[in-house]
Amino acid sequence: MKRYRGGAFLKNPRELELMAEANRMVANMLDAIGDAIEVGLTTMHVEHLVQAMCIKYGVKPAFQGYRGYPYATCCSVNEAVVHGFPTERKLRSGDIVSVDIGVEYGGFVGDAARTYPVGDVDSETMRLMRVTEESLYLGIEKARSGNDLYDVSWAVQSHVEAAGFHVVKQYCGHGVGSRMHEKPDVPNFRPSSGSFPLAAGMVIAIEPMVGARTGNVRVLGDKWTAVTTDGSYAAHFEHSVAITSSGPRILSVSDRGLNRHTIPA
Repeated sequence: MKRYRGGAFLKNPRELELMAEANRMVANMLDAIGDAIEVGLTTMHVEHLVQAMCIKYGVKPAFQGYRGYPYATCCSVNEAVVHGFPTERKLRSGDIVSVDIGVEYGGFVGDAARTYPVGDVDSETMRLMRVTEESLYLGIEKARSGNDLYDVSWAVQSHVEAAGFHVVKQYCGHGVGSRMHEKPDVPNFRPSSGSFPLAAGMVIAIEPMVGARTGNVRVLGDKWTAVTTDGSYAAHFEHSVAITSSGPRILSVSDRGLNRHTIPA
């Protein structure tokens, strides 16, 4: 890796392929979770599924042990935005669950997340999920060498707010590479000042976190789970994206290919 600026690093082609493989595994895990999600399933089952797939692939869960986090997955249900612990609570029809996964492979990290509907989910919650996922892809489209990082941020924010939803400002995306969190931070809103030019070789995790009625969150007593302050639902989608000379390259693509996961409008 080559140091770029502000603590960011540029990856060479070999390193990018290692990251693509790590992210392929993560995306395959997210596909498997999508296949398994149903009414009555527990998020602890999701945790066990991911642990088993990590063993199968011979990779280490990137989250487990990070700053003391105890699990391989973050499973955030309904009003939980991010960093939710998997539990034995059975999922109910109408729930949504956001699952964030990271793995370490070949000295590099793969990181991606999706939100899944459980059973019959109301149309407004499905719209929340769809808009959040759409904002991710609009942000990815701006992840080009020569653009400013905050072009990505504004693409997310403007789409979310035009739909009447709210970006969470207390958490953000990030650079990713040999460590799970590298610079730069990737906010889901455009800051009032500053700039950060994007360059080929950077890899960033773009991850819109969106609340239905508020972007404000509080952290529960477990010191990890972040929930909306008003109890409204939240959605979270994430891809790891490489900035290349020919445009953005989504690394977190499964063996099934790159597919949208929410119902189109």
